Amino acid sequence: MRDLVYTGFMSLDGVVDSPGGPQEGHRSGGWVFKDLEFVPEAWSLKGEELADTTALMFGRRSYEAFASVWPGSPDHAGYKELPKYVVSATLTDDALVDGWGPTTILRSTEDVAALREGDGGAIFVHGSAELARRLSDAGLVDRYNLLVFPVLLGAGKSLFDRADRDKQMLTLRESESYSNGILKLVYDVTR
Repeated sequence: MRDLVYTGFMSLDGVVDSPGGPQEGHRSGGWVFKDLEFVPEAWSLKGEELADTTALMFGRRSYEAFASVWPGSPDHAGYKELPKYVVSATLTDDALVDGWGPTTILRSTEDVAALREGDGGAIFVHGSAELARRLSDAGLVDRYNLLVFPVLLGAGKSLFDRADRDKQMLTLRESESYSNGILKLVYDVTR
């Protein structure tokens, strides 16, 4: 069985919306880079993840956003040839980006469950808040790699569903705090 790992940037109040820039839609877009001292070690989790990643998974909107930047980005060169999975009921094969490794469209949560049951290493889900909520609700997320930022955004997309549901326990695997207020939190989902 493969591990499914959600990795993302989160505000202290649980918002994951538009960390990279205003073009993503949130009025405070780009909150990861604004008004915060750059501390290189706070980003070490991203390098650690690259060593563990054997495939990437996205929802359609995140795939479209990342596919327009990551294939030519030196910071993401290690991801270029990795297999990619896009979970979408609407994306078509002709919308996939050429030259960014093999990409497979999965049409349902059941398709993700089947992929997870197969052989291979960890699959990392980047961005994709809506997909992450669906996968979490289906019990398919095995680990959360989070960088929590010292900012309150109020409204925006949340990683976790607000619906009433059974309690889900997590086990802290690793944590670290940095001088600029960022927290690294790595949790395994307790089964």
